[in-house]
Parts: sequence; C-alpha cells; structure tokens
Amino acid sequence: MKISIAGIDYEITDITPINGSVLKITFVKEIPIKFGDITTYTNGGIIAGTLSGYYTLYRLKDKELYLSNDGSRYVESTGTINEPINEGSLTDIKCAKKEEISYTCEQIIYNGIDVTLTDGNTEHFSLTEKDQLNLFGKQVQIASGSTSLEYHADGQSCRYYSSNDIQRIINAAMRFVSYQTTYCNSMYIWILGCETKEEVKAITYGDDIPEQYQTEVLKSYLVTGE
Repeated sequence: MKISIAGIDYEITDITPINGSVLKITFVKEIPIKFGDITTYTNGGIIAGTLSGYYTLYRLKDKELYLSNDGSRYVESTGTINEPINEGSLTDIKCAKKEEISYTCEQIIYNGIDVTLTDGNTEHFSLTEKDQLNLFGKQVQIASGSTSLEYHADGQSCRYYSSNDIQRIINAAMRFVSYQTTYCNSMYIWILGCETKEEVKAITYGDDIPEQYQTEVLKSYLVTGE
C-alpha cells in the first residue's frame, strides 16, 4: 500500500482514523519528518483521495505515526493530551509552539534511522537518549582496537557487528541527531521572529525555514545535503 505525504511517497501497511482529529499510519520502513497533505492510492496506483490538515505530530511509536488535525499531541509521561494552540498572548503562543516543535524533534530523533550495512542489508536503529549513549560508547571500543562489537537493531536479538558497521551506524546517528537539533534551533529563531499569532500557528516541523532565520550551521547542512 502506498501513500504520499507532502509530495513524497511512502510504503505503509495501514492508515486508520483513531477519532475525529487523530490519524494513525503504520509505515513499512521510512517515516516522514515533514508533514502535509496526505494522498492515498488504490492497490493499482490510482489516486483514491487526499486528506488535509493532519500536520501535527500527535505521537510516534515504532513504525506507527499519529498525526492530528487540530494541533493536539499526546504526552507520554502522563498519557494525557496537550491541547492545541488556540488562545493566549503572542508570547504564550510562541512558547507553546516552541514546546510543540521541541517535542516533535525529540520524537523524530528517538524513532531513529535506517542504516545500510557493509553486506547491503538495511537495519533500523532507535536513537533514544539511552540508545545514543550506548551507541556512541561503542566508539571507545573501536578506538581501543575492538573489531567485533555487540549491538542490536530494533526488534532483533543482540549480535556481533564489525567495527566498520558500528562506525557506519555511529556516523549516521551523529549526522541525523546533529541535523535535527540544528534544524530545531533555527525553528526557534523563526518562531521568535514572528510578529503575529497566525504566523506562529502556521509553522510546522519540517517546513522550509526562511533564509533569514537559518543558522550558519543549518545553511551548511542544506548546501551539502547532509
């Protein structure tokens, strides 16, 4: 089954409305980091319809992406819902939007990355804070001369990886975390520069950031494509 989000195609196994404002999409592999209109297709590849408004990351769990169309999002620690940004001063709305952007960035990082290993196989690795510490700690083992290191991909048993493969995973993880963090920082600058509530509310994680709000580091990433 295929859908398109913000003009990019993705393979999915399921797309289901949870309630009037939340949509659950289960992906086969890659999960989008930029949200927009969702185009659905029949099994024959013919456009079936378009879903608009599901632009806010409500929750991300493994390969399950939950999007809301009212700005609400799930709060993992309490199991409650953060209400959408509606009323308040411009300052209040900016603070709420920064919190939303921060949460989205964190969840995207935690969901992790796909890495193609030296044998040509691709495996997925979560990047929670604990995962990052464990993974980056492998760098010390590599530096000490270890050529076979224990680790595990998502949903798989722990096994030995070559130092070359572990280095690939570390490098990919560092690039991914650094880019998302840098992008998020520029989003904060953009939010700060907004002059109206409507401007703030319209911002969504994954949007192209206006050049005047891009940090020097983000500009470098955009030029190199990394």
